[in-house]
Amino acid sequence: MSARRANARRASEPLNLRAIEALVRKDLGVVVRTPAVLIPLAIVPAIIYVVLPIAMIIAARVGGPMIANELAELERLFAALPDALRTELEGMEPAARMVTLMLGYLIAPLYLIVPLMVASVVAADAFAGEKERGTLEALLHAPLRERDLFLGKLLAAWLPAVAIGVLGTALYAAIVTVAAWPLVGGPFLPAGVWIPLALWVGPAVALAGLGATVLISARVGTFQEAYQLGGVVVIPIVALVVAQAAGVVVLDVRLLTLVGAVLWLLDAVLLVVAFRGFSRERLTREL
Repeated sequence: MSARRANARRASEPLNLRAIEALVRKDLGVVVRTPAVLIPLAIVPAIIYVVLPIAMIIAARVGGPMIANELAELERLFAALPDALRTELEGMEPAARMVTLMLGYLIAPLYLIVPLMVASVVAADAFAGEKERGTLEALLHAPLRERDLFLGKLLAAWLPAVAIGVLGTALYAAIVTVAAWPLVGGPFLPAGVWIPLALWVGPAVALAGLGATVLISARVGTFQEAYQLGGVVVIPIVALVVAQAAGVVVLDVRLLTLVGAVLWLLDAVLLVVAFRGFSRERLTREL
């Protein structure tokens, strides 16, 4: 009974915000100084937000006949589109139609990989990286409550993931708008897809990947093991890309709101499980 009361008393104590902030700053500083963590954080967003859209727009502008042939094979997908969208696409030139469909709708779920990847990379380094560097024991003896330690590690991974996802989406919107303007004659990214994707679903995906990776990271010995095992959470995103490309689903505000709500509920479960399994004693035994 006394142990239960002690746990309840500790849970009611206020968070040590200064300690959490210090831990977040420390972890982010380590990320900046660790090439194995920093390089993926720079290369993958650059490819997805910059290289991929520019390459697709260039292909559309120089490959007119090829684009027309590709569009002829997308009749099943067009049939599954909402009437308003199908009417809008049918009134476009082939190259403009392909760019609008691909960059505006079909590959939109692919951009969830960025916040997921950022959160997973930083979270994998949260404990497994500390073990590799031999700094975990000192961290465990720091005057931090387990709740503050857990939350600090969580925020150090989640905050940069959300920031990169939102800023990267804004950069993507600017790049494709400028690069595709001669083809489509103006802005063409559907706000009903990209705004909830960046602000609602992306942060939820990052937190889901974070919860899974923290569970794994505290139990394996190296950063690479934690990152590779945590990568399995990308499978649902790939499934969503395939489902949309096959015409099974089409992203819109209602679907994204539902997907985000389910993910936030999953996040709550994952984080509760992760925190319940989090203890200094377990981490110390695994040193």
